[in-house]
Amino acid sequence: MTQEWQSIRIMIVDDHPVVRQGLRSLLAGHPDLEIIGEAEDGTEVLPFLSSHSVDVILLDIQMNSQGGIEVARRVRVAHPNVKVVILTTYDDESLLRAAMEAGVHGFLLKNISHETLPDSIRAVMKGEKLLSPGLVSNVVEQYQKLAHAQAKKDAGLSPDELQVLAAIAEGAGNKELGEKFFWSEATVKRRVQEIVEKMGVSNRTQAIAEALRKGWI
Repeated sequence: MTQEWQSIRIMIVDDHPVVRQGLRSLLAGHPDLEIIGEAEDGTEVLPFLSSHSVDVILLDIQMNSQGGIEVARRVRVAHPNVKVVILTTYDDESLLRAAMEAGVHGFLLKNISHETLPDSIRAVMKGEKLLSPGLVSNVVEQYQKLAHAQAKKDAGLSPDELQVLAAIAEGAGNKELGEKFFWSEATVKRRVQEIVEKMGVSNRTQAIAEALRKGWI
């Protein structure tokens, strides 16, 4: 007995009629994608979901009555099996972060190509998380900054000690370190030796190599 083929059921939520019509037209040529409802107001979403079976919501992030982030959060709580894809003109990092925290499955810019959106919907249904290509580099950059900050926090060295390591890595000798931090030569030697001992290495060269490897400087 063959399994009955079933299309992906989509709801469009956007307060601009032109956008909703554009999405309908864009997806109309894909028989596996079926638009079963639309709304211009975020408050209409949960009542619709309570009486209709929806797989994916294409959701605007900025609407007059209720923002997309709040709608997404409520949908994820009340209907956890429904996939939520934010479609927006805003590439603001704070909105992206809020959307991810709300549990959305995709954050796509409205300038996404006609070929990409249908494939994105299908990918989300397979369990993938999606970002518009233009946003990926921003996310990677933020992750690298957070990872670097966490690495410095885990180093067990004070901010001054990390600055000393950074200065040595840039080629500063004892004299330059003394001038930079207003220390005597004896203090410089003592502070550098303290750093070496804290790191469990043999000398300042190994200390720099280890600090660079771990992303402390």
